[in-house]
Amino acid sequence: MANYQPQRGTYDAYYEDALNIEKIEHTLHEVALTYGYFPIHTPIYESTDLFTRSAGESSDIVTKEMFDFQDKGGRNISLRPEVTAGVMRAVVTNKLYATKDLPLKLQYCGPSFRYERPSAGRYRQFNQFGVEQVGVNNAYEDAETIILGVDALHKIGFNKVILKINSIGDQASRDAYRDALKDYFNDKIDKMCPDCQRRYQVNPLRILDCKVKEDQEFVKDAPKMGDYLNDVSKERFASVLRLLDDNNIEYQLDDTLVRGLDYYSHVVFEFHYISDNGTNLGAIGAGGHYDNLVKEVGGPELSSVGFAFGIERLNSLLKEISPETYAKDELDAYIVYLGVENKDIAFDFAHTLRKNNVKVDLSLQDKSMKASLKIALRKNAKYMIVIGEDEVKNNLYQLKYLINQQQVAMSKEDIVNKLKK
Repeated sequence: MANYQPQRGTYDAYYEDALNIEKIEHTLHEVALTYGYFPIHTPIYESTDLFTRSAGESSDIVTKEMFDFQDKGGRNISLRPEVTAGVMRAVVTNKLYATKDLPLKLQYCGPSFRYERPSAGRYRQFNQFGVEQVGVNNAYEDAETIILGVDALHKIGFNKVILKINSIGDQASRDAYRDALKDYFNDKIDKMCPDCQRRYQVNPLRILDCKVKEDQEFVKDAPKMGDYLNDVSKERFASVLRLLDDNNIEYQLDDTLVRGLDYYSHVVFEFHYISDNGTNLGAIGAGGHYDNLVKEVGGPELSSVGFAFGIERLNSLLKEISPETYAKDELDAYIVYLGVENKDIAFDFAHTLRKNNVKVDLSLQDKSMKASLKIALRKNAKYMIVIGEDEVKNNLYQLKYLINQQQVAMSKEDIVNKLKK
């Protein structure tokens, strides 16, 4: 007999995990709606060229992590490693920039795929929630997007969020900074990892993202982006920080933060979570501003800003840091009928409760009271409704509160009114 296992870097989510993933997604969706972001759904696979052009040939996503294949027509196709490129492609394909008021404010949630080493809360197939604001270029849009991210994390249950933020400036600032980095790393690059040697040739800013411990010793003394920002970029960054201050958003300046995609410009940021004992549990989301991505995928020159969260990462951390708020698979009520002649009545009772938004279940196999009680407890039912011969005769059914075992006889109508939401 075949023994099929999930592919490495994938997993099955069920019961509590699946319930909480949906809870997180729903909360993020509702918060984004309050900021005027509306949903967009794009395909999970696109032309490989879309991602290589948008993410940049120096990014790890393009060089190491994409799932690429040829379809039956010989076209180069990739499973999406992130969603932003597909959203921008959809904006261009459907000419949303010409038919909707700017800025376009879009939110998405769905699977992405990266061939990377699996770790806690990180998978090769993962769900990503994000927002993109397209078509207006000023500090207010940048700040509003960041505030939305902090607000969303608070509402999910992450109370101690630290925003790490930096500016990588406009194109002129980045060009000057690249030259400075090339000069600095010129006599060091041969001692660094192969990835850094490749990055040195393609985009030396990526070297600052290196995770190799020995290379980080070189990186810590590298020139700082802030020293190469021109006046326009400095003023833009100062405006974003002022707006964050005005809205009581706590942040830390991080001059090594460049993010992993080549399309960013001006402000880039990461959301970090600090545990109760003060430990930084790492980035739980990230984003930034970008000026050229819409043009890169065939549209007009429109600036954008956005961020993304990995849903599984959020879920695994919430389960660890806030188990008391982690939703359980539970029912409002479990119905027990005594005697096969009462099965139809129980079936109808369940249907009536469900029409009133009550989460209810019952066994459609004849069970004893003892067996039914065990099932109700295993299903985390709040109440048990007992339907027997006397209950049917008197239209008074036993409603048992399973937390304290208190029981009261009530009519069907009264039970429905008590349990309905």
